[in-house]
Order: sequence, then structure tokens, then C-alpha cells
Amino acid sequence: MRYEIIPKPFKLEEKTGNFMFSYNTAIVLNGGCGSEEYFYAKLLADTVNEETGISLKVLKGAENGENEIVFERIEDDEKMPENVRALIFQEKCSSFKAPDAETEKYWRIRTESYELFITEKQIRVRARYSKGILYGVQTIRQLVGQCKMCLPALYIEDRPALANRGFFHDVTRGRIEKTEQYKALADKASYYKLNQLQLYVEHSFMFRDFSEVWRDDTPLTAEDILELDEYCRKIGVELVPSLASFAHLDKVLKTRTFSHLCELPGSDEERFTFGGRMEHHTLNISDPGAWEFVKKMFDEFMPLFSSKQFNLCGDETFDLGKGRSKDLAEKIGTDRMYIDFIGKICRHLVENNRRPMFWGDIIVNFPELIKELPEETVCLTWGYAENEHHRCASTMHDAGAVQYLCPGVHGWRHFINRLSAAYANVSRMCKYANDYDALGLLNTDWGDYGHLSDPRFSIPGLIYGAEGAWAGNIPEETEENRRISVVEYGDRTGKITEILSRLGNCEGVAWEHLVQFEEYMTGADIPMEDQIAFFGRMHVGDVSKKNEEIESLVAELSAVCNECDKKARRIIPVYLLHARGQSILNTIAGTLGERYFKCMTPGKTSGNALPGSMEPEKLAGILEKWFEEYKESWRSTSREAELYRISAVIYWCADFLRRKVKQ
Repeated sequence: MRYEIIPKPFKLEEKTGNFMFSYNTAIVLNGGCGSEEYFYAKLLADTVNEETGISLKVLKGAENGENEIVFERIEDDEKMPENVRALIFQEKCSSFKAPDAETEKYWRIRTESYELFITEKQIRVRARYSKGILYGVQTIRQLVGQCKMCLPALYIEDRPALANRGFFHDVTRGRIEKTEQYKALADKASYYKLNQLQLYVEHSFMFRDFSEVWRDDTPLTAEDILELDEYCRKIGVELVPSLASFAHLDKVLKTRTFSHLCELPGSDEERFTFGGRMEHHTLNISDPGAWEFVKKMFDEFMPLFSSKQFNLCGDETFDLGKGRSKDLAEKIGTDRMYIDFIGKICRHLVENNRRPMFWGDIIVNFPELIKELPEETVCLTWGYAENEHHRCASTMHDAGAVQYLCPGVHGWRHFINRLSAAYANVSRMCKYANDYDALGLLNTDWGDYGHLSDPRFSIPGLIYGAEGAWAGNIPEETEENRRISVVEYGDRTGKITEILSRLGNCEGVAWEHLVQFEEYMTGADIPMEDQIAFFGRMHVGDVSKKNEEIESLVAELSAVCNECDKKARRIIPVYLLHARGQSILNTIAGTLGERYFKCMTPGKTSGNALPGSMEPEKLAGILEKWFEEYKESWRSTSREAELYRISAVIYWCADFLRRKVKQ
């Protein structure tokens, strides 16, 4: 083939000839098309203009049979149930009730299917519904990006394997991006035929009466959400609200105002740690104020979204029954406490015509209780291991749960996403989604330990999920990386994604380990033998070898830059910046091991690679100068948010090198 299409179409036949764009090529909307199709026509026209310089006119009415692109809406011979229409098209419906899984899957697929005909005289996109026209347009846009003026003649019949195909993006644990970046993420989701986007919120929304919670976080506002929701609707992406409501309420439950609602007393006196933020801070649901708090949040957040669905989260309630609600736990058990509170939230959502979703890590331990939740509830069954087992998926399937399977893109806790881990995890979970009749796939992008990595590094992982959810499977890793290189980066060599994948595996030590080291060493006088033992548990690798690998890959990445399109070239310098950061971190680990803990000898490096160990004061300066560049990169796409927390770790490390390592 001279081109690639991601996700792979259900059926593709190559024909003889080519369609050539001309100065007078037009897009023609037939009588069944409306404002949505007009928006898609302008989307296609913009791409053609950008790639070829040709300006396409948009017409409506009769076709002339040649030198045109026709959008054809055909009559559907089956009537869509009202509740399915409300769910798919996010319409208001006073008596909304989510459909059963089989009905939803049938109609979702029916509304998103399309046919594409490319001949020497005409391009035709045919579909029953607007969403199908959109996905046909996205396929044409990919072809234009590669083939420019001359598209190959072909016939495509296409439809998705899974009804719901989503991307879940953390906007809480360190990084809150500018609204334009979230629009760009929605664009990318639509381009690869995803139909849902969720932004994870704990404290990062400007709730009216919670100023103590968000005051130093440059949070999302109601206008941000309303603007993004409207934009997502236009490009066929459902913006599903996602709000922590049971655990993971670190910043909320540390405030003077709300600390009394925390399961474990004294939360308002704790110092912040990245690890502690994720492990504790569960609501004390034996306090009636806990429900009033949750209800108030939901009732303010819910109306901002047109979606008929709501992810209440409810995961990792580690502290439940261990503190203020211990008496209740001894009386009825934590399983009963959990399901009763989740059920209360679910019923409130259903009463407000929303379909509840929640993470399935707790209920998988007592799956039979899923039957106590409203029947339309969706269980989000997650697992992020490269060799993730099918146990959770099969357990919830056998219990009768409606479920999405949820893998991850493996960018959290790292400078650069570990794409090889993401591929292994996503491809495995896509298989389980088909094996256990999942209603959807929700691919996750968390921000643990400050969201250090640039969110744009997650796009290949997003594409893995989009490919598997639409096509039902993902090509072999090297082949899929080549395809992503061609379509996403315009890389004529097909090498860039594989280079990025290898860069993600060059950790002599991970960012999370530096953070854990800082948190361990801060605020206490730690005996040297304990420090050495902790350093040993960081599993520092061959940092000299890793730095040489980084230097070699940076050279490859710089060379392939000339073969990529101009949009891709903008992200390559960001990768170079993060690769340098990983080299510095590797050298810090080697320097600590050799000069302070005296438990390793990193060795020297060749060429221009940073050495495995160096003079601590010099290394501290290198780190600080690099971080100035990092902050500039952060601020170019993101709000200030919690950049100050990353700064604190970096500057502590520089100070530690100067004060402690010098012997």
C-alpha cells in the first residue's frame, strides 16, 4: 500500500485509478445533510487547503457526477428507540433510561458505520447518520495528509468493533492544560474515531463554594467546560464528566473546612506528598455531611455537560472503615458500606437522567453486589500491567456487569511514555474487551507524581486504544508503530514512533523514584544505613549505558525530523528536552550511588552523553538550567497549576547535591 488508515477499516478494496483534486473540486451535501455535515465539510476543506493549497467550495443539492466529494445521508429502515437516541446524540429526554447493552451496541455501531467510494471522477461518503459521515471524512483526511493531490481509488466498508471508545485524561495530579490543548486532544480523539473523552477532576474545578480547595490551582472554570463540551459535540466526541466522589480527595480533605469529613483524623495537619495524595483521603461516609458534600458537587458539575453519562470514580477507598467509620464497619462490614454509598450516588445520577460509571477495582472483590446497583450502571474494569490477567474482566462479566475495559498509556511517573508497556497493556485489554463482551474501552492517561511528561507524548498510546477498539485488534507492535509514524507524524521513513518507544525504555532510574527519595529524606533524620537501603530499593540500572542509548536515540530522532511533516516537527524538540531530563536524572542516580552512598560505580560514557557520575555542584547547575527550559515548555501548553510541586522536588535535589554529596 502507498498509504495507511488508522484504525484499519473493516473492509478495504483497492481499485484502478486515482481521484485528482482540482481548482474547482467541490463538496456536495445531499438533501439529507444538515448543519453537522456542513461542519464536517469545512473540516475536510481546511485539511485539503492546508495540504494542497486548493480551496474547496461547499454546495448542497444535485450532484454533477464528477470532480466532487459527495456526502450522502441515506434513510434508515429501522426506527431508533428514544432512549438510545438520547444517549448517542446527547439529547434531552425527560424519561431517559439507559438502554440494555445489546441494544446500545447495535445502534451505536449502526450510527457510526459508513461506506467510502473513491473513483477517478468522484469521492462519495455514504452513511445513515451524521457520525458515519464524520468517520468517512476522517478517513479521507488521513489519505489527504499522505497522498495530497492524488488519492488512490478504493472502496471501504467500515464499522466499529466496540460501541464506546474513549480516552481518559488526568487534569488533577499536577497539570491543568489550557483549553485549546483539550480541544486539540478532542480533535485527535475524533481523528482516530474515538467517541468519548473524560477529564479526571478531584479539586481542579472552580466550584463556587470551595475556594479553599482550588485557590492555588489555576482550575478549570464553568466556561472552560461549557466551551469544551460544545466543541466536542461538533466533532462527534462525547465529553463525559468524571469527578472523584469517595476517595482520592487529598486536597479537599486537607482543608480546614472539609477535613472533618476525612475517614482518618488529622488530615489537615499532614504535609503534602505525591505518594500520600494517591493512597489516602477517603470520605467518612458515616457522617451525613459526606453525602451532602458529594451531592452539592455533583449538582453543580453535572449541568455543565450535555452527556447523559457520569463517571463518579469511587476507586481505591483504602481507608474505608479504618478511622471515623470504624464502628459502622464493625457493624455492617466495609463491603456493605461501599456498595450502599456507591448505590446512593448512582441512584442520584439516574434520578437526574444520567448513566452512572464507576471504577471496578473495589467491587471485583464482591462482584455479586453489582446487582444492587441500577441496571444501567457501567463498571470501569481497569488494569495497567503489561501482562494484565483476564481475572477482573471475566469476574465482572460472569457477575452480569455492563463494563468497559480500561488500559493505560503508561506516561505517568516518567519523563517519556513507555510505549512498549502501553502497547502490551492496551492490546491485551482490547482482546479481553472482545472476549468478555465489553460495551467499550476507556484508555487512561493518568498524571501521578505531578504529571511530569508532556501530555502529547500519550498520542501513540491513544492510537493503540483507538485501533483496538474500532478494528477489534491491533497489528504487531513494530508494524503499528510504523503506521503511526506515517499517519500521525507524516514520517516518510516510518521510524519515529519506534525511536520514541525506545527512548521511553532508557530509564536508569524513574522520576517516581527521585520523588520518593525526596519524600523519604525530607523532614526526618534518617540513619545512613536506612538511606542506603532505600536507595537500593530504587533499583538503579546501568545509568552510563542508558545515557549512551539516549544520546544515540536523540541523534536518530533529530535525523528523522527532516522526514516528518511540520506539525510533527513541533513536538520533537519537546522530546529532546525530556530526553535530556532523563539523562540528568540517570546521572544524579549514578552520582548519589558513587559519591554519597558508595554502593555503585556507574562508569564513564563515550561521545557527548552525560557521564554516569560527575561533580555534584556542576550537576546541580545542569539540573537547574534544564528545569528553566522545562518550565517554559510547560507554560507554553499548560496553566501554572502544580508546577510549583515539581519545582520543589527539582530544587531540593539540586540543594541535596550541593550540601550532601560533596565529600
